[in-house]
Formats: sequence, C-alpha cells, structure tokens
Amino acid sequence: MQQVRLRLLERAASGREAPRDVSAWAAVVASNLAMDWHRARRRQERVGERLASLRQPAHDSGEDTSLLSLAVARGLDQLPDAQRQVLVLRFYADLPVRSIADELGIPEGTVKSRLHTAVRALRVRLHEDEVV
Repeated sequence: MQQVRLRLLERAASGREAPRDVSAWAAVVASNLAMDWHRARRRQERVGERLASLRQPAHDSGEDTSLLSLAVARGLDQLPDAQRQVLVLRFYADLPVRSIADELGIPEGTVKSRLHTAVRALRVRLHEDEVV
C-alpha cells in the first residue's frame, strides 16, 4: 500500500491531476506492483536454477587452487547481491552481457557497470588477502 500511496503522491507532485476514481486506480496500481514483484521473484528463481544446473562437481586440484577458490568465494559473499549476481552469471555461467540484461530485466549498461564495480572490489579483496 505504501507503493500505491507513493505513486499517487508522485503523480500529484508532477502536476498531473488525480484519477477520477482513486480506489479503482489504486487497485490497478497495486495489482501491477504485485505482478512485477512475482515476475522478479520468478526471474530470480530461474537464475538460481540455471546456476545450479551449471554447477560442476568439485575436484581436488591442489592446495593453491583451493586457497584461491576459498578466497574468491569469501570475496563474492562480501559483494552486494546485485554485483554478485551479474559476476556469477558472467564468469561462472559464461553468459554474455546482453543475456544477463535480458535475464535480469535491466539495461546492458547497468550490467556492465555492476560487473566493473564487482570485479574491481573482488580484485581489491584478493590483493588485501594476499592471495593474488
């Protein structure tokens, strides 16, 4: 309901007149917001399922690789969700930027920006831990 009220306030602030039937308008806006929320939730579930299907079984590959993998996993855990999501989709799922943007429903420029910021933060983290 807060989002519906906010939309009504934004509408008034922009100079547009109030809807003739506020309760009907509010019902439509609430319905649209609920559908958007469910779509986003389904999209997140699909991404999770896709990542789970791409996960490969772990195998021993030496102590150095294990330490690096652990450090990268810790670094990924410290990233904000949005940055971690695009980083995993790009480098673990090997999806191109356009596919990531389509999958998440965000512009390609946002994907690129989040990737750049996430890679930089992860690089700093790995250097701080003296892993790389």
